[in-house]
Amino acid sequence: MPNLHPVRRALISVSDKTGLIDLGEALAARGIEILSTGGSAAALRGAGVPVKDVSEVTGFPEMMDGRVKTLHPKVHGGLLALRDDDAHVQAMEEHGIGAIDLLVVNLYPFEETVAKGADYDTCIENIDIGGPAMIRAAAKNHAFVNVVVDVMDYAPLLHELDQNDGQTSYAFRQHLALTAYARTGAYDAAVSTWMAEALDETNPRRRVFAGQLAQPLRYGENPHQSAAFYTTGRARPGVASAEQHQGKELSYNNINDTDAAFELVSEFRPENGPACAIIKHANPCGVARGATLAEAYGRAFDCDRTSAFGGIIALNQTLDEATAQAITEIFTEVVIAPDATDAARKVFSAKRNLRLLTTGGLADPAEAALAVRQVSGGYLVQDRDAGTLSMDDLRVVTKKTPTEAQMADLMFAWTVAKHVKSNAIVYVRDGATVGVGAGQMSRVDSTRIAARKAQDMAEVLGLPAPLTQGSVVASDAFFPFPDGLLTAAEAGAQAVIQPGGSMRDDDVIAAADEAGLAMVFTGMRHFRH
Repeated sequence: MPNLHPVRRALISVSDKTGLIDLGEALAARGIEILSTGGSAAALRGAGVPVKDVSEVTGFPEMMDGRVKTLHPKVHGGLLALRDDDAHVQAMEEHGIGAIDLLVVNLYPFEETVAKGADYDTCIENIDIGGPAMIRAAAKNHAFVNVVVDVMDYAPLLHELDQNDGQTSYAFRQHLALTAYARTGAYDAAVSTWMAEALDETNPRRRVFAGQLAQPLRYGENPHQSAAFYTTGRARPGVASAEQHQGKELSYNNINDTDAAFELVSEFRPENGPACAIIKHANPCGVARGATLAEAYGRAFDCDRTSAFGGIIALNQTLDEATAQAITEIFTEVVIAPDATDAARKVFSAKRNLRLLTTGGLADPAEAALAVRQVSGGYLVQDRDAGTLSMDDLRVVTKKTPTEAQMADLMFAWTVAKHVKSNAIVYVRDGATVGVGAGQMSRVDSTRIAARKAQDMAEVLGLPAPLTQGSVVASDAFFPFPDGLLTAAEAGAQAVIQPGGSMRDDDVIAAADEAGLAMVFTGMRHFRH
């Protein structure tokens, strides 16, 4: 197997014509013969680049609306033939098959077609057949053949040819083949995922997941872990699609926490007023509404000022100057919002390490999507928790009925609890969290921790009593015993929202009645592990 191998003949067939003319001119200038098809050939010829139609080589015209054009032995034989195998060389000579040393192909825009919401038949027509077949053939024969599937590799290819007097190295061809196989794998994954959704196949026999490298990361959750960020190309607003305006690169933990923050704040639609969520280690440490964005931030901050230090802030409306000024009073890692005013950006520009991301909109909390988690030897796949409730879904189970104001706070608390790690307890008062208990092994411990945080903040703020006095409380799953409920009552909660469904529901309801609490059941839980 040779290390350096010359490039004398290329086949170019691309859907994305970006950089095509420059590449064609550069190859032709190096004396490389160019074969091409359809629109690629027309574009090259129109620019004055010498090109030969593949149909001239195969002796067959493109047919069936372009479905059949490169599926021919004179193409695949030219890609697959081993140049150092006498039998292969003899077969090439006997059948008039010319070697193809370079394949430049990018595929029909299937993913883009699906993203635009095209109908079934249109999507089917945008499934490439000849392209993946040629790519796989060329990649398999990378001992001799270069396969380029990405515009980003045009410049490295030309550099390689210049460095090696019209030849490429084996290592270079290996890396091209790796990229090529990843591309066809991702393409097939997109097709199979789309077809499963189109056929409403909940659990297909095989699942394939694919992503495109967005950026290598310095490390993962800890410095001894390597990491990278891959995106799926979905148009959902969020950290993957956001524009970063300033600050150093996001870390693994930044991306994870920013995603959690933005998904939470997206639950609160901007037309219903400003809202702010502050996240620390993937859990909310403060969430609030306000008359202004600055007020919403201030109320969220006052839930747990200690945890907010070095946190992630997500806003549901355009970041303004007043809110930016308030945020800069403490150290913050990331701020993410649909947009930011010029004045707000100017305020942030003085904080060089603060990352500002804008998304152009909020995510849709009801949008269907898959959540995937790796376990040893496999993957757990489920629908993303897009469960929502309306007031009509709530069932009052106690003698006491929540007031209208309490009902609004209960719904707010329930929405926040959906984004808190189990066991989750969330105290809310007047549209702001006042205590959050997350990730405890015991629900009663989460209840106590949230109440203690509220007590600590009361001391910081100089309040006569914790804000849990007169609050409502949400539990992401049912109270298995009355103890957690009574702990919330001791902290001052007056109304409770929980799924219900425990075998001891009657005992818990009786305890709520005895404590003078109002309680509603949702019939839905929000475990988050």
